[in-house]
Amino acid sequence: MAAASTARDTLPTAPCPYGAEALAQTPFGSLITAYAQRLPSSDAAAGSGTAVVFVHGFGACKEHWRHNLPPLAGQRPCYALDLIGFGASSKPPSVLRGEPTAPGAVHYCVDFWAEQVERFVQEVVQQPVQLIGNSIGGVVALAAAQRLERAGQPARQVILVDCAQRSIDEKRLAEQPPLRRLGRPLLKTLVRQRWVTGPLFRALAKAGVIRRVLEIAYPSGQGVDDELVEILLAPTRDSGAPESFRGFINLFDDRLAPELLAQLQTPVRMIWGAQDPWEPLPEAQRWARAYPSVVQELVVLDDLGHCPHDEAPERVNPVLQRWLAMAD
Repeated sequence: MAAASTARDTLPTAPCPYGAEALAQTPFGSLITAYAQRLPSSDAAAGSGTAVVFVHGFGACKEHWRHNLPPLAGQRPCYALDLIGFGASSKPPSVLRGEPTAPGAVHYCVDFWAEQVERFVQEVVQQPVQLIGNSIGGVVALAAAQRLERAGQPARQVILVDCAQRSIDEKRLAEQPPLRRLGRPLLKTLVRQRWVTGPLFRALAKAGVIRRVLEIAYPSGQGVDDELVEILLAPTRDSGAPESFRGFINLFDDRLAPELLAQLQTPVRMIWGAQDPWEPLPEAQRWARAYPSVVQELVVLDDLGHCPHDEAPERVNPVLQRWLAMAD
């Protein structure tokens, strides 16, 4: 394992369901990627399964895989990283499209995070890998798989868990209602301003607000507990957290999953909560029909929402175990 150190060198930002011994960090240029790792306990097990890297969604962190990483690590090395701007990773200032660059500032976007994942695979994992991504982490996983293909180190497969469909993107603007299309320029102008995004971020970064959002994302009500609320709330207390929130505006014109699926050779499998309030199941079914040579399978979980891996891990983990074994 290259260029890693214990997480004691950084301030903890969230409860750790993995144990402190599982936490580490690695450089990403001048920034720091925080991650958790679980390795098989025996030499025999260590060679039996391909390594897995979990990629969280926007506003989440590595601890969002709290119910998946430990059980899956029995047969394979498992890693969950914090994307830059989230969790315990660095949270540098944001630069938006059209703004002048500034020292230390980054352009938060899918390709930036995909490069982070690619570097993590090459420098920390250092072996064949399978990628699992939820929400925007799914798009990042697809983009990272594309980069790994180009580097001659293709991933064994990508597993998407309610991948972000990114209906807000400019390339999908024609699908929006007329009033929403008309209001887009004003919205984009407003959210570029820190005097807007700062107070908005502080208004949203509260335990009660986070719990209400989770109750929408987890329609069955399972999995919404005090630990999860604190896992998501704790990183928002970091001084740099409002910058990644502001960087969200870059996602108004960024990579779309169908574009990546059309270009990939890496096999893709998808798990979807049928009650996802933000990423409609029919669009996922369209992807499966449109890219049959890439999308190998789609499993639908009828009563679950946007984060089925955390809402009902007892139903998702057996699917993940089966799929991971198929690609070993």
